[in-house]
Amino acid sequence: MKVIILGGCGGMGRYTSKAISSFDQIQSLTIADLNKEDAEEFANQLGPQVKGIGLNIINKELLYETLKSFDIVVNTVGPFFKYGYDVLKTSLHANCHYMDICDDWEPTEKMLELDYLAKEKGLLAILGLGASPGITNLLGAIAINELDQAETIYTGWSMDEAKPEDISSQKDTNAAMIHGIEQISGKVKIFKDKKFQMTKPLKAIEINYPQRGNFKASVFGHPEAITFPKHYKNLQASINLVHGDRLTMTILRFINKLIALRLLSKGIAARFLDWLERNSSSKESQQQNNLPEIYALAIGSKNNKLESVGVSYDGTPTRELSMGDATGLPLALGLKMFIEGEIPIRGVISPESEAIDHRKMLLEIFNSFEMRDANIKIDKSWEV
Repeated sequence: MKVIILGGCGGMGRYTSKAISSFDQIQSLTIADLNKEDAEEFANQLGPQVKGIGLNIINKELLYETLKSFDIVVNTVGPFFKYGYDVLKTSLHANCHYMDICDDWEPTEKMLELDYLAKEKGLLAILGLGASPGITNLLGAIAINELDQAETIYTGWSMDEAKPEDISSQKDTNAAMIHGIEQISGKVKIFKDKKFQMTKPLKAIEINYPQRGNFKASVFGHPEAITFPKHYKNLQASINLVHGDRLTMTILRFINKLIALRLLSKGIAARFLDWLERNSSSKESQQQNNLPEIYALAIGSKNNKLESVGVSYDGTPTRELSMGDATGLPLALGLKMFIEGEIPIRGVISPESEAIDHRKMLLEIFNSFEMRDANIKIDKSWEV
């Protein structure tokens, strides 16, 4: 298998690249980046089978000609609301399988519409195989399958864990922060009352997490709200949530208002958010909010009663995990499972698809995090 990773020496991509470079099944790995020198330098650190090239993905013709030489495209270039759809479409036309960490709902809608093209060409495309989306989708699938019939799925994560990477080839404003500002601005799409609808981001929602209690979290514009209804047709609601310490969430809401009033540009807001995330501490959040760092909460029927299931991870990290670990390593492990023939489906899917062994992938991810006694924690309302 010949693999090319776009943005492979960026803040997220370098974690994926490093993991992929150790896979025996990979014939060759090419790291493509807008900065050729950074790509070559990083590739030299990973071994003789790894090559670095310069590539501007905005040049569609050049991108197409480049991708024709590969079997699989791994895409870590953000923000995805700018580049995701075009890169996927070009990859499929170049007859390449495709995987990414797309975390924007807008392109996800359009990318799912390319399902027909992927199936027509016998190709697989997995969207959003990172942390959120990614790990959250896998947790959500497990939660849903614990119920007889799920009606609502919440996926959630802590804002305090979303710290930008210190090392990256990216010289401009961090793409993850640009994404974050985009998804707390204007309106975002959720699935509620059996239909998609637009709502204000950061809207507070009260949830009851089994074994833990009642909490408030906030709506965040992520693809899980879009993809779960595609894979689970009986759902009535699907919403992605974020939580964090009071100060961080207050600042985010203030930024939202300033952008709405056109008193603050999204670019300046993204740079401020970058600074805020690098300098914030999660200690206050741990005291104020006992929700898991990343989780899924499904609500529905079990034995003819209304019940709920919360799924998170249990274990002790042996090292400090970064956002790059949490986002880049799931993507690499998804590629490994595909190469080993464990994801036989074709088409455009997301990680909650029944074609993926959710439990196995999660445990593989947790092991890659070097967690001691890693396990999937399932809290059930009927076992209180």
